[in-house]
Amino acid sequence: MLQQSYDKFWEKVIDTMMEGVAVVDPQGIILSVNHALEEITGYRREELLGQPCALIKTDACYHSLNSGSGKQCELFQTGCIRRCKCVLAKKDGSLVHVLKNAALIRDNSGEIMGGVETLTDISEVVAKERVISRLRRELSREDGFHGILGKSPAMLQLFSLISSAAQSEAPVIISGESGTGKELVAGAIHRLSPRGQGPFVKVNSAAIHESLLESELFGHVKGAFTGADRNRVGRFEAAHGGDIFLDEVGDMPMATQAKLLRVLQEKIIERVGDQKPIPLDVRVITATNKDLYQLLEAGSFRQDLFYRINVIPIAIPALRERREDIPLLAENFIQRIALKTRKPLTGICRAALEILVDYHWPGNVRELINTVEYAFVLCHEGKILPEHLPAQLRVAQPPLSVRETPKAAPAAVPRHAPPDKAPSREELRRVLAQARGKKGEAARLLGVSRVTLWKWLKNHNLNVEDIAEAH
Repeated sequence: MLQQSYDKFWEKVIDTMMEGVAVVDPQGIILSVNHALEEITGYRREELLGQPCALIKTDACYHSLNSGSGKQCELFQTGCIRRCKCVLAKKDGSLVHVLKNAALIRDNSGEIMGGVETLTDISEVVAKERVISRLRRELSREDGFHGILGKSPAMLQLFSLISSAAQSEAPVIISGESGTGKELVAGAIHRLSPRGQGPFVKVNSAAIHESLLESELFGHVKGAFTGADRNRVGRFEAAHGGDIFLDEVGDMPMATQAKLLRVLQEKIIERVGDQKPIPLDVRVITATNKDLYQLLEAGSFRQDLFYRINVIPIAIPALRERREDIPLLAENFIQRIALKTRKPLTGICRAALEILVDYHWPGNVRELINTVEYAFVLCHEGKILPEHLPAQLRVAQPPLSVRETPKAAPAAVPRHAPPDKAPSREELRRVLAQARGKKGEAARLLGVSRVTLWKWLKNHNLNVEDIAEAH
């Protein structure tokens, strides 16, 4: 009776497992299955018991014998199967991805009594892996460059400059507004350079207190100051053989600037509290969102240091200067956030996209990412609509006095020109001059969307600002 109770107990335990379990005899005949295996295969228990294990069809369970005329269960050939990803054909013919484990069961004398195998449904995991793989392919295609997205002329020029700068040992300074991706550019330079296998150490000069910055950069010895209870390696020393990225270098105190200048000139450092020089092999990459020329005039940045770090300048364009990249960026961010949130969003509608393209983006790409995340909070499925965007984007319109046009001024082209019939270069120039360089008003006069107008401008290589200044 006691043994029967134990048998029923273990039978219930196995039947409540999430993994499918099957027990077979030495000839591969199925002796027992649990409920989960029924769910995975689509077969009822009665249909499986007493049948060869070949009924459970997976693409990794069998291998052909030398003659190729027969098949034998792989478990009895290899003795075990460990974490084998395979595809199982269910009773109805549909396929399911499973993770298979199997082992032989032997008696006390070592004779084979049978085998047991478990199948775990990993279809959701495989689906996510495919999405991640697709996103990686999209990031590596021609629209992207080492994680930096863009296909506008300004970005293609930037990618070319990054590739050239990476092959040099000279210091690089990256300038650009906040949120343009200066750290991404620095990372791309490091990965493409001969130092790519070495360390890449990042330091935000503005985030570290002035009293601690020198110790962070150059390290200190025990007893150098109150609280220095041990020797510490600085960021420069940690970056030996690689690159160090000094972000917000314009906020660096004057005293630290002088020591940084010495590092660039002599390629050595001294830890705080020590006079022993330590030789370094480090390439310095700096970045700032400030105008260093203004800081030079104000006397808050050393001129000699400026010329040391300003050997290879790289300027990142603001998002408003490469509006043609906004649709690409928006769709990419939507896909990424959809993957994280698992929300069934399919994209962004045309009207909402036009609002994104027309906005001036003071926070650049970082603000665009925040905008997409905000839209995901309000939009639950389908496409992102204008009402899902932040209020400041939807109300961002030029002043009425700017939007108004003289009533006597005739339209240069028909008010509702077909979007697929682009006007000539001169016609576009006349409309833009009439609209005083305002793209939104020019699109209204042409009877097309702003996106269509920008495509026409790009095809004709027209610069709106130049046209506005000329008139």
